[in-house]
Amino acid sequence: MAPLSLQLFPSLSPSLSLPSQASRLPVLLGGDTSSEAARSRLRSCQQRRNSGQWRSPGKRGRAPRREEQEWSRSCCWCRLLLLLLLAMPRALAACLFLLPLCARALALNVAAEDVKDRTEQLSQTSERSGNSTKISKELKEIVFVIQSQRNSFHLKKADDLKQSIFKQAAVLGKEMPTVLLIHQMDKHEGAWTILPLMHDFSVTYSRNSSWFFFCEEDTRIHLVKLLKILEGYDKSKEYFLGKALHDDESTIIHHYAFAENPTIFKFPDFAAGWALSIPLVKKLAKRLKNEPLKSDFTIDLKYEIALYIWEKGSGPHLTPVPEFCTEDFDSPNAAHCATTFANFLPLCGDPVKKTDIFVAVKTCRKFHGDRIPIVKQTWEKEAALIEYYSDYAESSIPTVDLGVPNTDRGHCGKTFAILERFLKHSPAATPWLVIVDDDTLISISRLQKFLSCYNPTEPVIIGERYGYGLGSGGYSYITGGGGMVFSRAAIQRLFASKCRCYSNDAPDDMVIGMCFSGLGIPITHSPLFHQARPMDYPKDYLSHQVPISFHKHWNVDPVKVYFTWLAPEQKDFQDGRKHVREDL
Repeated sequence: MAPLSLQLFPSLSPSLSLPSQASRLPVLLGGDTSSEAARSRLRSCQQRRNSGQWRSPGKRGRAPRREEQEWSRSCCWCRLLLLLLLAMPRALAACLFLLPLCARALALNVAAEDVKDRTEQLSQTSERSGNSTKISKELKEIVFVIQSQRNSFHLKKADDLKQSIFKQAAVLGKEMPTVLLIHQMDKHEGAWTILPLMHDFSVTYSRNSSWFFFCEEDTRIHLVKLLKILEGYDKSKEYFLGKALHDDESTIIHHYAFAENPTIFKFPDFAAGWALSIPLVKKLAKRLKNEPLKSDFTIDLKYEIALYIWEKGSGPHLTPVPEFCTEDFDSPNAAHCATTFANFLPLCGDPVKKTDIFVAVKTCRKFHGDRIPIVKQTWEKEAALIEYYSDYAESSIPTVDLGVPNTDRGHCGKTFAILERFLKHSPAATPWLVIVDDDTLISISRLQKFLSCYNPTEPVIIGERYGYGLGSGGYSYITGGGGMVFSRAAIQRLFASKCRCYSNDAPDDMVIGMCFSGLGIPITHSPLFHQARPMDYPKDYLSHQVPISFHKHWNVDPVKVYFTWLAPEQKDFQDGRKHVREDL
């Protein structure tokens, strides 16, 4: 039969005799094995334990962990038990009694520690859950409005942004925020101008929301940072938040307002996103109900919204928010930003071939000598298919006489004659027509890349969008100076209808807009087309663009403007990076 010590402690090797185990007790107990020594060692162990001064070997100079304290207590009892087993055989009965108590005490200590750890974990989980619930609640109070468009390319971009918002929200909480797409709200043509929607916004969302946040399709939003930014503003007050732009000089597109100091008036850069508090939305809705919009034309929406909110000084100014940015999302300057912007030229595959773009230049005899040479000196060589349409045939240019008398304004008869000629005389395989003025400056190479994102088999008309009478059922149109881009399918739809000019001098761009509105074909806006000169736009606004066109030779050197802003470069944005100009 095995010795009792081996029955109680099977881990002891049976090859070792009891005396040999006893000889190891000085190592286990750290000293003599006599009863008096053991009692002395036990008293020392207990005193050090009770005084809280236990120190594990090799760990001097720091407070003991709880595990070390528990282990020290267990070691004291187990050492005493082993001493009794080996040195006092007559005390075996007492050992048998103490052994389960020792094990039980150790198990209780371990269980107590486990309960404490679980309690701490539950507390931390509860705290995180509370924060998540708070974030989810705050997120639910924001109504996101994406300034989307009905064209298929833009629908895809808007949906991508919407899904990005939902994915971020899913991480933060269970409840999804409200995300609205402007193109789905156009009960009338003017939904894109925002202000006509204020009544619906107020009635539908003011009870459970605190903010409306507006952004473009290419805006990128960091939800956690956005929530933190909005928390810093009192939602019970009237706030108009955004990245501030201002004119550097008075400009025609803003009707030369604030001529004495154009920099004093701030308006938001839509690309960075902008926000209205619910009290301000409700105020605007009430005002619009009592005083309908008076302006006939919508030219620069971001400026006109700020002007309406300001209300000649009685309304709030725009509050600049540095965290609303137009930096690239991966820029080192965007680390603090709640919003960023994809500020590169759209490219959706191979650029459109030059032979797929037919360029029509509108001119007249009196401008053959000063404007046409500028076209030839700058961008004409980029175009593979180009014709100049005039009221006089001049072979040296050459120009084509359309048989339509020149008019001082409007040019509707001339433009419709160009559209008809394109359908009848241009190669049927040419999918795109671009109509420009003789003082338009345009980059054909950028237009090639840009058009790769649009389907020419769809009825498409693209350019800088203006509006007429949109507060009372008017229509949108592409302003002609920045260039009007038509798909062949759009022109075919136009001529299949009965919509035509009511006179040769009618405003061609507005009549075309009215016709397409009646056909239910949307006007597609791109901020890369410009009706005016570079100096007529804020520098910060142009800094995150890769412009396709500008307009007017007045008071500028058009050749310098072209080579500064529009001329092809060796790396003409093929890598999709932001275009930087030293003069900014």
